[in-house]
Amino acid sequence: MEEWLHLVTKDIVVIIDAMALIIVAIGTAEAFFTGLRAAFPAPAHRRFREVLVRYGRWLVAGLTFQLAADIVGTSIAPGWQEVGQLGAIAVIRTFLNFFLERDLTELEVGARRRSGADSQGQGELRCRRG
Repeated sequence: MEEWLHLVTKDIVVIIDAMALIIVAIGTAEAFFTGLRAAFPAPAHRRFREVLVRYGRWLVAGLTFQLAADIVGTSIAPGWQEVGQLGAIAVIRTFLNFFLERDLTELEVGARRRSGADSQGQGELRCRRG
C-alpha cells in the first residue's frame, strides 16, 4: 500500500509541475506579445505596467501550483532539503503576492482618478454647452 502511495504521489507531483510550467509559459508568451503591442508605436507606460501586473498574476498562479506540487511531494518524503525548498517557494510567493497586490491597488486608484477627472471634464463641457 505504501509503495502504491509513493508511485501515485510522484505521478501527481509531475502532473502538477507540468501544470505550473504550462501556466508560466502561457503567461510569459502573453506578456511578451501584449508588451510588444503596448510598446509600439508609442510607449504607453500605464499600459505596459498593466501588462506586467497581469504577468505577475500568471506567475503567482504558476507558483501556487508549484507550491502544491511541493506540498504533495514533501508529504511522502519529508527531508530537510524538501522542507527548505517548500519554505523558499512559500516566501517567494508571499513577496510576489504582496508586490502584485500593491501594484494592483495603485492601478485601481489611478484608474478611479482618471475616470473621475474624465467625468468631471465631461460635466464641465455639458455646463458650457447648456
